[in-house]
Amino acid sequence: MNVGQLGRRFGRWFGNARRVAAAVAAAAFALACAACGTAAGDGGTTDGAQTTTEKTGAIEVVASVNQWGSLAKEIGGDAVDVTSILSSTGVDAHDFEPKTSDLAKLSRAEIVVANGAGYDTWATKSRGPDSTLVSAAQIVGAMDGDNPHLWFSKDARAGMAKELADAFSKARPKKRKAFAANLKAWQSREKELDTRMADFADAHEDLTYGATEAVVYYLMSDMSFDDVTPEGYAQAVANGGEVAPADLQTFQEVIEKKRADVLVNNTQEASDATNMLIGTAGRSDVPVVDVSEQMPEKYDTLVDWIGALADSIFTAVDPDYGKDGTTGGCAADGTDGGDSAGSSDSADGNAADGNGGTTCDATDGGTGSSASESSDGSGVSDGSGADAGGTQPDPGK
Repeated sequence: MNVGQLGRRFGRWFGNARRVAAAVAAAAFALACAACGTAAGDGGTTDGAQTTTEKTGAIEVVASVNQWGSLAKEIGGDAVDVTSILSSTGVDAHDFEPKTSDLAKLSRAEIVVANGAGYDTWATKSRGPDSTLVSAAQIVGAMDGDNPHLWFSKDARAGMAKELADAFSKARPKKRKAFAANLKAWQSREKELDTRMADFADAHEDLTYGATEAVVYYLMSDMSFDDVTPEGYAQAVANGGEVAPADLQTFQEVIEKKRADVLVNNTQEASDATNMLIGTAGRSDVPVVDVSEQMPEKYDTLVDWIGALADSIFTAVDPDYGKDGTTGGCAADGTDGGDSAGSSDSADGNAADGNGGTTCDATDGGTGSSASESSDGSGVSDGSGADAGGTQPDPGK
């Protein structure tokens, strides 16, 4: 089953209401830019004939989100100047509204890198008429309404890496060999990650998970996990509505009966309902893995981040897995200290924030739950949510 088909299994649960405001703003900005006319290019006109001069210098790349911006930097290397609009792990990406300055950057970009599938409509509508669009959704055939978290899909990552190399080669033909070499190096690292995930799946049968929000649906599918999240709960969350008490109770029963090997929590979509589920997992000795939609600052590359997430999930499900040194290790613990700003984060793909990696090798005092000191978007939690002491907040509030 390809990414588009996987996404459409969840498609009916992903409404577009939360994206309307951003789309309207982007459309208005695009109309304003059109009224101003287009900027002068590198070519000139002599006696009515168009003469095109090959561009030089760094390719101006603007990515809607930092996970794709990071990949663009890795493939483009020194030949690209990448700016990522949305990079904060503390912002609800589905409700994100870009600033006017963000839209201006998109309108001036030579290459715009977008996710698509309704996740960042403001980016595709705000790009300049002469820009090149590289869209993950277009590459894998995902549509508006499908599960939009495409960066967690190995097929989408592979397709985007290849498409970025092609786009950069067309923009700067003289550097085609460098882009091809960067792509080959990336493919080697991605293959190692794919192998680690396949090895874990081969060593474990009937893997299951529940999710507070379907952010890692593609990643868990790539690792052969079955999603046991109740449909009523998943649909309510995907549509941005309140979770009915009956649906929440059904999900809690799934956790209490240990039908899920792990609970995956989207830290950017916190609510009373998710706090209750985390608390239920803690009392039921079901490990909780925290995940963010945007890549935390500490990670240099998309593969680094996905690899850390995979390690966290491996250890949450099987704390002894990999202790013989045959599999990749986990990052060190700590918090990412990420920025709280939601836009215009210039990405160079080189510097980490220096605050450490992710805990994924500790167990919770013999309870069977994996634990971490804190969450940065990829850590393993001990499940001690807001209701760990027994307080059950009303999810309808």
